Amino acid sequence: MGRIVFPCNWLRVAGMPLFLALNALCSASEPKSDAKPSLTGVWQGTLKVQVIELRVVLHITAEGDGYKATLDSPDQGAKGIPVDRVVLEGETVKLELKKIKASFEGKLADDEQSIQGQWTQTGTLPLEFKRLDKEPDYSRPQEPKRPYPYVEQEVSYKNDAGNVMLTGTLTYLASDAPAPAVLLISGSGPQDRDETIMGHKPFLVLADYLTRRGVVVLRVDDRGIGGSTGDTMASTTEDMASDALAGVAFLKSCAQVDARQIGLLGHSEGGLVAPLVASSSDDVAFIVMLAGTGVPGEEIISRQAELIAKAQGADEAALAINRRLQQRMVQAIKTSAEPAEMEKRLRKIADEEFEEIAADKKEVTTKSFDAQMKLALSPWFRYFLTYDPRPALLKVKCPVLAINGEKDLQVDPRQNLPSIEAALKSGGNPDFQVRELKGLNHLFQHCQTGSPIEYGKIDETFAPEAMELIGDWILSKTARR
Repeated sequence: MGRIVFPCNWLRVAGMPLFLALNALCSASEPKSDAKPSLTGVWQGTLKVQVIELRVVLHITAEGDGYKATLDSPDQGAKGIPVDRVVLEGETVKLELKKIKASFEGKLADDEQSIQGQWTQTGTLPLEFKRLDKEPDYSRPQEPKRPYPYVEQEVSYKNDAGNVMLTGTLTYLASDAPAPAVLLISGSGPQDRDETIMGHKPFLVLADYLTRRGVVVLRVDDRGIGGSTGDTMASTTEDMASDALAGVAFLKSCAQVDARQIGLLGHSEGGLVAPLVASSSDDVAFIVMLAGTGVPGEEIISRQAELIAKAQGADEAALAINRRLQQRMVQAIKTSAEPAEMEKRLRKIADEEFEEIAADKKEVTTKSFDAQMKLALSPWFRYFLTYDPRPALLKVKCPVLAINGEKDLQVDPRQNLPSIEAALKSGGNPDFQVRELKGLNHLFQHCQTGSPIEYGKIDETFAPEAMELIGDWILSKTARR
């Protein structure tokens, strides 16, 4: 998850009356305090854009004669965002957050229990902070707690082909006998070894589950994350495949691992990487595709944008504008020879399309476009846009498990699972299973709509039935004869 940009409409008792009466009577008999108002404490508010709701939590402490503060966005998995300026002038509260280019101005209530005001970032939104009695609990019930009933080992190894050093965690049961192993491959964007997203750590939860069942698990920081060197956004899916091959080679060197039973488990883009690696390496004994793709990236992002926009309440007029804009931008990216030429063409397209947008929404839309420009110009995006996973799937001969959540809006199961199945059949793969799991989203959580904005609001990190399916399938394919 990169820089936090809160969403715009582009891309939720009987004794009490007596107590209150006594409290009011006592208050009436006391003189009004001349003490200076205090902002210290924990405050929580909710930003609302159409059907999207994002909680924001403000932590304010005293510092000399003033204050210092940080901001959390628990539904986006962001904590400790620095607040560079905290000012209380009379009843007016002002905040400035340079890192995310945001500010807030509001009025402190007389009882000092709320601050009503406006949040400004890619646009202006009403926001009321309310004082909390205690720190909110963001813990996820499935996250494992130490001590673990298995060995947890920090590891590092080099990918000579990519000239990068990769760091990660190896987990295994203490045993004299080598065991089956699986390398976890994360989705798109810079991800840590736990694939941390929206306050969840799906790879930590999955690794814990599989390790307890006797599978050696290696999970790794992406390039440029944690102790790993390199730059994820300057890399491509092909580079991720190279890193995965290095991970397989590392597992082969581990005494705890049965070198004949090493598999790959990839989520989202990781589900694109796994068959690419397996199609060219005999060292891969099986692959698990979690929300992996079966059609070119251009088709993925087109369907994804439409499904998510609909889930967030976009009308048909907005969908039509977005559809046309996306088609023109994709064509410009595919046919531009140089990044400078590409950026010039993309900005020209945006200027033309944004003429139809109401003036009060144009500034927000333009800033959102600017925030996405860096991604569009990256080598990773251009490669993903044109890459077709089907040729690699045709060559995969090892066992394959491909599963998607029924409510996945990022990788639509109705678009991708049939294509994956058809490619495996056409290639003559003798052992594969394709499943759509009812009620689950892209992260394999039970959900209501499948919209990404729900991810952080759901306590569950990974549906138990999905983990059980994965564990049972891996163990069935690696059972010793």
